[in-house]
Amino acid sequence: MKVCIVGASGKLGKYMVQHALDRGYEVVGVCRESSVGKLDAFKGRITTIPGATNDPAVIKLAVAGCDGVLTVLVPWGVKQYSSGTAQAVLDHAPPGARLVFSCGWHITRDGSDVYSWKFKALVKIFGWVARITRFADLEDQVEACRRVFASDTRWTVVRASDLEEGESQGLPVWSRHVGDSILESNITRRVDFALFMVAALENDALIHEAPAIVGCKTPSALAHAAAGRAGT
Repeated sequence: MKVCIVGASGKLGKYMVQHALDRGYEVVGVCRESSVGKLDAFKGRITTIPGATNDPAVIKLAVAGCDGVLTVLVPWGVKQYSSGTAQAVLDHAPPGARLVFSCGWHITRDGSDVYSWKFKALVKIFGWVARITRFADLEDQVEACRRVFASDTRWTVVRASDLEEGESQGLPVWSRHVGDSILESNITRRVDFALFMVAALENDALIHEAPAIVGCKTPSALAHAAAGRAGT
């Protein structure tokens, strides 16, 4: 399998590169020219395409011939970076390619997610501060996902809980809606978020799903598994 990783030089991106290489995939990584050095650990093992991820010409070159595209949707700046990146991938990925996008829990697909007042306040405050300082635009990430949801491509949008560093605990568990009891712990290892992204490439059950994930060893995930065993 040939896979393009859009945003390969970030923390999540580098984990995805490693997981993809571990599976024997051919990897093409896209990152800003100033960040190419962050991929030195993979020199000789991946193809690196420098450039802005919302540049259609860069994405067109990078995704050519790819069976799958993993895209980190980051909301940096106020120049439609997320939506531009998503649109470039949607426009130029080969027909039938598996497209997997990353975002946070604040994205909702069907409006059925249930958020705590604390979470909603945090998103509102951060979104306002980030926008007036021109640091980030969460609404543009929402727009990016709206475009993905509306497309007829073979997409998956993986929605992450809070993230922490640490050794892998295994493939995260997921649910369709934030607020479901299995997600209550609200924490996932970043390396496992990357693992879920890469694994989704070959999981057709996730096509046209927006799974919200949580670590498989968290208290809420373990309690859910125990309840399932008790019910059998």
